[in-house]
Amino acid sequence: MANPDFSNTAIVACGTLSPELKHLQAEGFLNAGKIVYTTPGLHQNCPELERQLTEAVKRVEDDYDKVIVIYGGKYCYVNAADPTRTMAKIIDELGPKVVRVQATHCMDMVASEAERDELAGGEKVWWMTPGWVKYRHKVFEGWDKGIANENFPRHTGGARVLDGVGLCEQYLNEQPEEILDYSDWMGIPLMGVPVTLDRFKKLLTDALEQ
Repeated sequence: MANPDFSNTAIVACGTLSPELKHLQAEGFLNAGKIVYTTPGLHQNCPELERQLTEAVKRVEDDYDKVIVIYGGKYCYVNAADPTRTMAKIIDELGPKVVRVQATHCMDMVASEAERDELAGGEKVWWMTPGWVKYRHKVFEGWDKGIANENFPRHTGGARVLDGVGLCEQYLNEQPEEILDYSDWMGIPLMGVPVTLDRFKKLLTDALEQ
């Protein structure tokens, strides 16, 4: 079966998902006309997330038939100052050309909640994607060891990276000290979980056809 045609589509994505998108480009699945990345870790800075997202969409919307936004709907944008302002509202305001992949956050784009529950085997797990490893210092900008101790140790199943691009294996082979240091900072074991990108491909295809 032929791959879907994204050539008349622009993608605006959180930089945290750049490893997956670049992998899909390299394997020939994703021929997007243009991909624009926002800074990884902006879920911690809603005003800046909205600013970069809006600016990126405005930059590409005139040149393409559709713009697909790759951000989660439930967890990537939580505006404490204005709880009624949601990611769905922002996307709606950006106009009819703009659609968003239907997932709650980047982990959900790679593995569904049911799949994550099965992989967790009843344990409480801190899920991540490869971008959380590659862009660790941006994703956890402002976190010190004290904040880490408040958040991570209660995850008895450790930290697990839903790795569809082989990044964890690469790190373990080439720079294992990075993984060991990350695990030590979190205070829990960190391991890669090999997955396919089939779910991500389907979400992208569904958004294209929306």
